[in-house]
Amino acid sequence: MFLKELSAMPGISGDETKVRNFIREKLLEMGIKNFTDTMGNLFAVKEGQRKDKNPELMIAAHMDEVGLMVSSVEKSGHLRFYKVGGVDEKSLISKPVRIGTDGIRGVIGAKAVHLQKKGEREKALEVDNLYIDIGAKNKEDAEKVVKPGDFVSFDTEAESWGSIFKGKALDNRAGCAALLELLSRKFDCGFTAVFTVQEEVGMRGAKVAAYRINPKVALVIETTTAADFAEVKEHNEATTLGKGPALTIRDESVIVHPQLLERLIEVAEVEKIPYQFRRFLGNYTDAGAISQSRSGVPTGVISTPCRYLHAPASLINLNDLRHLVEIAGGFIRSVAGKGLF
Repeated sequence: MFLKELSAMPGISGDETKVRNFIREKLLEMGIKNFTDTMGNLFAVKEGQRKDKNPELMIAAHMDEVGLMVSSVEKSGHLRFYKVGGVDEKSLISKPVRIGTDGIRGVIGAKAVHLQKKGEREKALEVDNLYIDIGAKNKEDAEKVVKPGDFVSFDTEAESWGSIFKGKALDNRAGCAALLELLSRKFDCGFTAVFTVQEEVGMRGAKVAAYRINPKVALVIETTTAADFAEVKEHNEATTLGKGPALTIRDESVIVHPQLLERLIEVAEVEKIPYQFRRFLGNYTDAGAISQSRSGVPTGVISTPCRYLHAPASLINLNDLRHLVEIAGGFIRSVAGKGLF
């Protein structure tokens, strides 16, 4: 499903070019018509086997990942930076990164522990107390290869441990991989797939994409947090790795249309595919923007559970991702057979 390749690529919100180019290349190999809008959203028009089946269905997955941006270069040659999206500062220290289009290597650093005052050691360091070290001698040396405004992505090797996959940007390259897999399959009805941009900074790409397509119904393929750790009580786990993809009932951006949710549940149970509910009401997805487009669009969300979401390295269970594809595929087939609702 191209997950390893997609995970390895840099694609911070607003700089999704390499991810988009890779996906476009795969679409061309499949013979699928595609185009890009001004925002950078990539649209793929999937033709159905039956020409009379045109349900105006939109399926979306966002290409962008959280990351950093260089804000200034210090006299010492160290780089100061901003966060792009919801990055947790506690996960940043000592992490390797790649900077700019040339992928300049660096490491996120901070004042040495033995030089920190007691108060500094007792609290998490904020972005203002961190820097990126590229090994430059001074500012002039650093500015030969980097500049303010350069995007910074985490440098994490993607690999599998049995059914567990480790990598960066699994939110939402896992969704992109799933959507590519769906596009490679045959269905009676067609649909428009959209690989959206800038979800992590306010669902910006999805807003204009949904307005352009004006679908009658939409399904968002996402990645969601799994907090199934030893010290967390079961009802606070949000989702659990290995128990199937998670269906959203509501979050901060959307209340899923009840008939659409019922259809997803029906598909999973009829085809005996494991699933779970997302037991967390926080955060938002592209569904929030799509559902409010024009006169409103019934929108559902199906997600792959993921540990350490928005961190330099995350984990998913590949069986959950495969089951997500099967439920989404079953949903498309149900639309062809039963209509939207």
